[in-house]
Amino acid sequence: MHEIEATNHVTVVGAGLVGSLLSMYLARRGFQVDVLERRPDMRREEVGAGRSINLAISARGLYALRQVGLEEEALRQAIPMRGRMIHAPTGELTFQAYGKDESQHINSLSRAWLNKYLMTHAERSGRVRIQFEQRVQHVDFEKGVLEVMDRAGSAVREVRTPVVFGTDGSGSAVRREMVLRPGHGSAQEHLSHGYKELTIPAGPGDTFRMEKHALHIWPRGSYMLIALPNQDGSFTCTLFLPFQGPVSFESLETPTQVEAFFREQFPDALELIPGLTHDFFHNPTGTMVTVKSAPWHVGGSALLVGDAAHAIVPFFGQGMNCGFEDCVTLDACLGRHKRWEDAFEEFFRLRKPNADAIADMAVENFVEMRDRTADPRFLLEKAVEKELLKAFPGEFLSRYTLVSFSRVPYRLSYEVGAIAGGIVSELSEGLTRAQDVDLERAGTLIRERLVPFVKEHSDGFGLEG
Repeated sequence: MHEIEATNHVTVVGAGLVGSLLSMYLARRGFQVDVLERRPDMRREEVGAGRSINLAISARGLYALRQVGLEEEALRQAIPMRGRMIHAPTGELTFQAYGKDESQHINSLSRAWLNKYLMTHAERSGRVRIQFEQRVQHVDFEKGVLEVMDRAGSAVREVRTPVVFGTDGSGSAVRREMVLRPGHGSAQEHLSHGYKELTIPAGPGDTFRMEKHALHIWPRGSYMLIALPNQDGSFTCTLFLPFQGPVSFESLETPTQVEAFFREQFPDALELIPGLTHDFFHNPTGTMVTVKSAPWHVGGSALLVGDAAHAIVPFFGQGMNCGFEDCVTLDACLGRHKRWEDAFEEFFRLRKPNADAIADMAVENFVEMRDRTADPRFLLEKAVEKELLKAFPGEFLSRYTLVSFSRVPYRLSYEVGAIAGGIVSELSEGLTRAQDVDLERAGTLIRERLVPFVKEHSDGFGLEG
């Protein structure tokens, strides 16, 4: 019975970004898809501010949207960000390009817009039905039964389904039920930092009051502020602070303290955030968690996808990109297998090492963004890296380039980053200007260390970005 072709309908728990996109991929394969979403319909009810950390969509996420014909509209709604704009405490600005030229950029996109767009398109397929305010309370994996609380009617009902996909985020109810089973486990690591959303409104006539095509960062060691551009000229800012300590959410108790903190640490931003104290005390303080679980499936009856399987912190801009890439990989697995269990096993085997790799890179990037982006040695190494990308196209590869501008598996990107970083570090010794880098020595190191690794894993590097 558990053959893929013999299954008519499936259930997806969670209508967020990944659940909505996955339902479209499943509908395209001919399934009737019931989506159960815990929240109200965000297209009909105003969603409060405070938890939106804008999306940075890049090659992997765009490729996933392209497969269902939605990439062009998403790009129309997006703003290209060509690099980081670093704000020093003095107000001095330094721009760090992301790629070798302006063609390599990431894109700022409204999370709410994309989620609404995906839900609407999923429903238009005629095969997807999204039901809102439906909270999954229990899953019987053997019987294929979900106990669902209908919050509108406050009644519990049973939903029978041959296959359930858990796309219900880092606090997944499906994963919670799964880890109660022998052989299943989940580790959650909470960051000691939280985040608070703030807003820089647009200037007169919806003008941008800072550089439009950049991700703005105010790095301050153990904490930082970032800002991403929106279509209406505003910027969504996110303040990342420790929960506790001398400078923390705990220590900022009054409007006066918050204003004094910003005046000292982010003076140029303070002038641009008129609603600072209101937003600080009214918007919730978000938490960030890395989830590593295994396995992601129960036989052929249930599978975790996206954050439900592998939540990551937002500092590489890859959470959604990784979840969307899950949909692409799962779709390919479904096309290769007759049985759900075989498809799920292959999906887990392919994605688990990559999910772990981007989880680790995201935490490392947090340290880089808040501490190192203002460090002269780091800036020199980044400039040397750029010289090598230009001088050795196709031979020298950087971790950031592979993660953001290609579909090379995250695990390989991580390992390439370690090799490339070692080469850059060696070549930067004793330099004061990146232009003086010894290109002859660079070529030797690249061909000795990096090129053989890429050749050895040529299958993984054959993907188009």
